Amino acid sequence: MTERRLAPLSALSTLTRRPRPEVRAVPPAPAGAPPARSRVVDNAVYSDGRRVATPDSAADSRAELDLGEERLAWLGLYRPEPQELGELAELFELPELAVEDAIKAHQRPKFERYGNTLFVVLKAARYLDAAEEVEFGELHLFLGADFAITVRHSESPDLSRVRRRLESEPALLAKGSEAVLYATLDAVVDGYRPVVDGLATDIDEIETEVFRGDPGVSRRIYELSQEVLEFQRAAAPLTGIIAAITSGFDKYGVDEELRSYLRDVADHVMQVIERVEGFRQQLRDILTVNATLVAQRQNEEIRELTEASIAQGEEVKKISAWAAILFAPTLVGTVYGMNFDHMPETDWYYGYPFAVVLMGIVSLALYLVFKRRGWI
Repeated sequence: MTERRLAPLSALSTLTRRPRPEVRAVPPAPAGAPPARSRVVDNAVYSDGRRVATPDSAADSRAELDLGEERLAWLGLYRPEPQELGELAELFELPELAVEDAIKAHQRPKFERYGNTLFVVLKAARYLDAAEEVEFGELHLFLGADFAITVRHSESPDLSRVRRRLESEPALLAKGSEAVLYATLDAVVDGYRPVVDGLATDIDEIETEVFRGDPGVSRRIYELSQEVLEFQRAAAPLTGIIAAITSGFDKYGVDEELRSYLRDVADHVMQVIERVEGFRQQLRDILTVNATLVAQRQNEEIRELTEASIAQGEEVKKISAWAAILFAPTLVGTVYGMNFDHMPETDWYYGYPFAVVLMGIVSLALYLVFKRRGWI
């Protein structure tokens, strides 16, 4: 947990007058065009845990807080424009650095204290059954003594369910913005459970594909390993966030019931982290087994190719040996078949038998030579 100085209100007010360099300025609407739609999903003011007003704007919420003590304004925003966040920063004196983080998004999970304002970044996750992949989102919370502002940059978690849950338990919501933080943390961690189950199913399917010899399994192992790693990056910092929150229990007088709730959330986070670490180890083992099986299949293919090459060589030897054997009598017969008038030995009485015996002797000699060398 870090504690940082609150930015002066004059610095925060510039957010409402000009966009930041990183964000593209929105061009003015043409004449007669309808006003831009607000990104405020829900806006309510509570007293003793019960909704007493549903203001139309953030300024009305600020005015409602001034009407009575022990009130809580809870504003939920979905991908707001920088100008909207700038207005909230001025109305509720939000720290400028935290507002910049909320505008840019893409932050790592963290917990920071700016004076009396808490700024929390959480990473939500949900498993998409159709695509068989994990979708990650980002959630920012600004928490003060009398306000809670949630800025959601993704579809998950469903904060309307968190709000309905707290509104159904006024005694819990009456404990203030800490109750909103607890319920949101609980919703984010509960959202991890289907992700864990989905990843476990994917890993089981990958194990089957590995032993089935699916050629595309290596790519899927890599992609799933990346999802598990990103999931670990989302869940692991929660232990530090909860530890930072619990370390301030006594200093800031956090209710005992909320303390027990947060300890329960911490237990669930540890279970998720242990499962995710097990997934990483399991995927490493699967990758090793897959590499071994691929090497075995390659060695088997090389062995089969070698055996085929050797068998082919044996056949070539046999063909070459018989060709040489048949070539010898063909050569002798060709010589005697030239039909010259003065050919030697043509008048010899034993010339023909001699030629036949000569062809037989040469053929037999070649056969014995090739047989001895194993060519035949």
